[in-house]
Parts: sequence; C-alpha cells; structure tokens
Amino acid sequence: METDAHSKLDASSVAASVPVVWSASTLEHRPDREVWIGMALDGSELPERVTVIRQALETAGHRVLDASPHGLDALRSVHEQTLVEHLAGVYDAWRDGGFVDLGADRVVPYFFPTAAMLGPLPATPASSVHARAGDYCYDTMTTLGPGSWRAIQSAADCALTAADVVVAGSSRVAYALCRPPGHHVTRRAYGGSCYLNNAALAAQALVDAGHERVAVVDVDAHHGNGTAAIFYERADVLYGSVHVDPAAGWFPHVVGHAHETGAGAGEGTTLNLPLAPGSGDDAFLTGVRRLARAVSDHGATALVVSLGVDAAADDPESPLQVTRSGYGTAGEVLLGELGLPSVAVQEGGYHLPTLGSLVAAFLAAGD
Repeated sequence: METDAHSKLDASSVAASVPVVWSASTLEHRPDREVWIGMALDGSELPERVTVIRQALETAGHRVLDASPHGLDALRSVHEQTLVEHLAGVYDAWRDGGFVDLGADRVVPYFFPTAAMLGPLPATPASSVHARAGDYCYDTMTTLGPGSWRAIQSAADCALTAADVVVAGSSRVAYALCRPPGHHVTRRAYGGSCYLNNAALAAQALVDAGHERVAVVDVDAHHGNGTAAIFYERADVLYGSVHVDPAAGWFPHVVGHAHETGAGAGEGTTLNLPLAPGSGDDAFLTGVRRLARAVSDHGATALVVSLGVDAAADDPESPLQVTRSGYGTAGEVLLGELGLPSVAVQEGGYHLPTLGSLVAAFLAAGD
C-alpha cells in the first residue's frame, strides 16, 4: 500500500492549475480492432481515454482549453509530406477502392516492401491503396477508420497549442491531451497505435520559437522509437527515455537499447535507460532522475515530456510496476525541480479506471 504524500493527491493538493489542451475531434478515431500475431483483438487505444483523463484533470482543478488549428505545414516540420498526405487521404481511397464494402472497414496493411525484400531491385510505387498502406505503416495493429484523420490532426493541434501556451508565457507548464498518441512515429512511418509524432512536433515548435536546446523526456512504458529517430542526428534536441527493455521481448523490439546514443551531430544526445520487466518505482525514478540530470547537462531551456502512464502497477497489461506515487514523484522531478518551460504530451496509458488519476498525479507539480 502507498503511504507517502503522493498517494493522497486530490483536488485540494494541487498547487496551481495547468492548462489542459484538448479537442473533441480526438474522440473520432475508433480503432475497434487490431491485428496482433495474426489474431484480431479488441482495440485498446479507445476514445474513452480522453474522457477519463479530462474528467480527472477538471476535478483536480486544471483549466481546459480548446486546441487551435495549425495546418499541414506545421506537421511537415518533423514529418515527410508523403506521410502527411497518406494519412490525410488513405481512408477515403480505401473506401473508394471497395474495401469497406468487402467488410474491411479499417485500413490495415498486409504488404511491407522492406529492404530485405527489395535487395538491389528499384522499387516502383504501388498503384493500389492496399499495397501502399505498408509503405507508411510498419505494423498490423495501427488501423485507420473514417474519423481517424480528424483525430490525428487534432491531436497534433493539441501538442502545438500547448507549445504555443508555453512560448507565450501564459503558463510555464501546459498539458496536451493528445489522442491518438505519437511517440512511435518516425519522419515517414507510423505504428504502435501512433500516427503523427505529437511530442516531436511540440519540441520542434519550441526550437522554432527560439529555444536553442530542447529536451524530450519519455516516461512511457515503451521506447519512443519515432521521437528518437527524428532527433537522432541533431545536436539541439536531447531525447531521453526510461522504458521496459526491448531485449526482453517488448515493442519496439529492435531499438531502444542503451548503446544507441545518437549519430553525427547528434552523438551523445540520445539516452536510453531500459528496465527489466516488473521494475517498480525505485528503478523507474532512478531513471527519471538520471534523465533530469541529462536535461541539465544538455543546457536545455525547454522540456517536452512524453507522458505515457502505461507502466502503471494497476494496469494488468503493464510491463512495469510504477505506482501513482511514482508518477507523482516523476512529475516533481521533471516539472518541478527542473523548473523549465514544459509541455507534457499524452502518450500511452490504457487502464481506464486509474488512467486519469495517474496523469493528475504527474501534473500536480506543474504551475
């Protein structure tokens, strides 16, 4: 049982209100099913995630703001235009191709033109939409439906609006209630229930606003391979992550290891801290504090937190055992002790009964 002060966090213990940026359009993405190792499973990244988080944060005294539209050019700041165009139009092309009539009511890739398949052969872009899907999506779990693009773009707008709030100086900390999440998205590929990289967009917005050095700290249960890839060769943005060890069989499997430290101009600006499955607060918070020191050593003047709470002990699917107290302390370290202009961006966290309280515990240190 938790016994310290963080276990007693409630509305009266919140020192100040953190702006919560959201959009009703993020509810329109409905991945009712996902395909994992050939099995069709119920989706876990549900619209209700937004509802329970928003309710918990309103109860805790935080103020809610509507996201402002930012347009497609902002998305291209970290993503290739072809990915943005694909996400914006692929469902309509899928529907027009007759796949919905066949019973395939979500875009699910089945064909992946990998480098191993192609070898020395020059690839010609596929003409059919069902073949093109695998050009941009790297798994079979991450589906697109009729409302997905509106939700995807709105999630990005949440992150960008939260960055605007911080840049304007109206609040040192802002929270983006992004759904779907984003930290698994690279410049031109999506997967892991993610479609656009909301945290990377926020970090780039902070750079564009004049912060010469920015840090992204990822506390999601899984490594944010997309964010790492986007900034891997850049010196201005530090990416640091504490997550379950991918070598133990966890997504994203082939990246997220400690020996990945950046390349070229970005050498030394990636810090991965993989944890053994089942690790709890002590190991998690040791990692968080090490990442905070790295942020300071980097000389960052602004921070983005990829706030996944899917490492929670209460979640039966969690690979780690982080308590509500642990998330509260992580918020104190990252939002409180570092004292930087900060944007917290929602990533994973799927256990609806406790999801909102975990996010509220982390944000209690904001001001």
